[in-house]
Amino acid sequence: MAMLEVEGIHTYYGQIHALRDVSVSVEEGEIVTIIGANGAGKSTMLKTTSGLLKPRKGSIRLNNEDLTKLRPHKIVEKGVVQVPEGRRIFGTLTVMENLDMGAFISKDSQKNKENLERVLGLFPRLKERGKQVAGTLSGGEQQMLAMGRALMTNPIVLLLDEPSMGLAPVLVDDIFDTIRQLHAAGTTILLVEQNARLALQVASRGYVLQSGSVVLSDSCVNLEKNEMVREAYLGE
Repeated sequence: MAMLEVEGIHTYYGQIHALRDVSVSVEEGEIVTIIGANGAGKSTMLKTTSGLLKPRKGSIRLNNEDLTKLRPHKIVEKGVVQVPEGRRIFGTLTVMENLDMGAFISKDSQKNKENLERVLGLFPRLKERGKQVAGTLSGGEQQMLAMGRALMTNPIVLLLDEPSMGLAPVLVDDIFDTIRQLHAAGTTILLVEQNARLALQVASRGYVLQSGSVVLSDSCVNLEKNEMVREAYLGE
């Protein structure tokens, strides 16, 4: 049994059938990536996993515990935490206030202090800008803040939705270096990423979504060699 099991989910937006019988699994300590074109259902997949959308069929399980019907904040309490596409930071709060918001589920002040030290160690720039209003940060700094806020919950599984979107190449490299550091420290990650080449390099396994369905799943080494993947997603 994998740590995170998404099995046979069907998700709708009104009458639009956005996900069709999608199954994804993530083992403890893995980075698994989901790649696909815009509109394929990648973000919908993460929103369903984190409880922001409810599937009409299928199940989501963490360590064999059913999360399918839980509300989003209860899923966060269980340890499945999403860094949303577009950052979604609290723009009128300071950097430190945003990080404090990430710790809202915890009453353990010592653990919160340890998590904060970890986050500021990963993202020294956030420490430098602790009193700065978050909405005035650069795009890369806002992405760091969104990831740091999620890490303040001490997640079991981290869901990353398009972390490189809108960032300059040098900042993309910084974000992916951080993803590698998190993985090396034992964090389990489910990654949705528009840059398929980078995603396949950082992850161990991947799924290809097309029109709301999984059409391919394999090791990232094999996916990089797959002719369809190379042509459709790697520009070759």
